[in-house]
Amino acid sequence: MQIAIVGLAAAGKTTVFNTLTRGHAETGGFGGMQLNVGVVKVPDGRLDRLALIFKPRKIIHADVTYADLPAPPASSEGRVGTEELPAEHLARLRDADALLHVVRAFDDPSVPHPEGSVDPWRDLERLDLEFILADLTVTERRLERLRATGRHGTPAERESNEREEAILARLHAGLVKGAPIRDVELDVDEEKALRGFRFLTQKPVLVLLNVGEGDIAREAEIVAGIAGRYEHRGVMVDALSARIEMELGELEPDEALAFMEELGIHESSLDRVIALSYRLLGLVSFLTAGPDEVRAWPIAAGSTAVDAAGAIHTDLARGFIRAETVAYEDLVELGSMAEARKHGRLRSEGKTYLVRDGDVVEILFSK
Repeated sequence: MQIAIVGLAAAGKTTVFNTLTRGHAETGGFGGMQLNVGVVKVPDGRLDRLALIFKPRKIIHADVTYADLPAPPASSEGRVGTEELPAEHLARLRDADALLHVVRAFDDPSVPHPEGSVDPWRDLERLDLEFILADLTVTERRLERLRATGRHGTPAERESNEREEAILARLHAGLVKGAPIRDVELDVDEEKALRGFRFLTQKPVLVLLNVGEGDIAREAEIVAGIAGRYEHRGVMVDALSARIEMELGELEPDEALAFMEELGIHESSLDRVIALSYRLLGLVSFLTAGPDEVRAWPIAAGSTAVDAAGAIHTDLARGFIRAETVAYEDLVELGSMAEARKHGRLRSEGKTYLVRDGDVVEILFSK
């Protein structure tokens, strides 16, 4: 599960990366074309509560990998900016499961905006345009090849090429109008056919407005102003002050609480942004609990019990018999698996059971 952090120069994306990962990557342009990668635990208070019941040797959170990428140069006639990125960086961008787009919404004379003024909507549209141009280039090259050679081969190959050409032509028409691919309704087969292209505008996006200290109290208003205009599918919009959050992360808990009270901040935005990143990936967490460990397992929403078994180990999926399942809330209320069984809250579910977020699961399998 990887999210690429993207944004224009001076947006504060490396500061956001440092905030999320508790890292110390160089900021302010000093990182140049440096790629920063960090793994973040997804906050989940349910694990701590289960640990009080099971007293495990360890607690394991789900995690998300963030890759902080340099801003692509602006495209020009005959040249696509994203293709000017180093090969490793472009591969990270295309392989990402989702994008976290940091947009500058703070004014700081010590960090001049490259365009001379702060305009989040302008900056948001500009990087979107770069990604649209990148996807246009990919679709045009592939369409050109299909139209030149796609009529050859076996009947099955020609039929497959015709289907691919029809899909790409539909995407191309939207891209020309400035519409990202994520806005196009695609069925399962079409999604599968496009998987190898790794289109940038097909990825879900969390737009993160990086506000200044003076605008923290107005975060909700600022978010609403952008979200109301940014009407695309697969998009979330949120805000935080990356500099303030990074400073909070460097303080002791008591000092951080006092600083938050001084600024009028009721809760840190950091955990919310990490949780939104997790949701953006379309994931839920099922839980396992016992004396060895209490653990959150990420799985795609709508996955079955046998999928959950496979997430733990392929042997469990192969030998799956049934899943003993109890809702987290019921387990906490009753205090133990034995009590959950006694009160009929522990259920036996088969392979096709759709796992819910917060299900506490034990997989029974044959070896």
